[in-house]
Amino acid sequence: MNFADALRTARLVAIIRGTDADASFRTVMTLAEAGVSLIEVSLTGRDALHVIRRARAELGTDAWLGAGTVLTADDARRAAEAGANLTVTPGLGAGLDTSVRLGLPVLAGVLTPSEVIAANAAGATALKLFPASVGGPDYLKALRAPFPDAPFVPVGGVDAAATRAYLAAGAVAVGVGSPLVGDAADGGDLAALRTRAADFLSVCGG
Repeated sequence: MNFADALRTARLVAIIRGTDADASFRTVMTLAEAGVSLIEVSLTGRDALHVIRRARAELGTDAWLGAGTVLTADDARRAAEAGANLTVTPGLGAGLDTSVRLGLPVLAGVLTPSEVIAANAAGATALKLFPASVGGPDYLKALRAPFPDAPFVPVGGVDAAATRAYLAAGAVAVGVGSPLVGDAADGGDLAALRTRAADFLSVCGG
């Protein structure tokens, strides 16, 4: 299954940004075991590339494991070398361009119509509507009017209630950080993480 289809099937991308590399790794594995099939490890987290390498070795080659906050060409190259098979960017730029050249699917950050057009032209696989909290589900509805087939993935301030609203407004998936991960990637409770994962999977139809 390609990344675009995986997004439409799973409808949930977990975003991990931890202060503890071991805890971040355990968070990846716990989410995967809970059934979350699309996981992003932000490069702004501690030892993120090490977390990606370690998780890739455990999850195997087929799992969707991405690097997030990919800003530069070097970020994209290092993410690919670490085993990321997708990248996520907060906006347009070298991170997107280099990822596309490397053959990696990209969830590219956009907010405005002009950015949607530019991201599509650059080869983005899907569009991270970020920060989605700026306009909420109503803004997504407005943006879908000129781009009815665009694969939007709202990210930023997305809790369970917002997830329902964004999916109802036509998002193909949502990206969720702290409302899902909580403090797990900082050494927090993995049992609580499993409970939250089950709740979000239920909302997303997983």
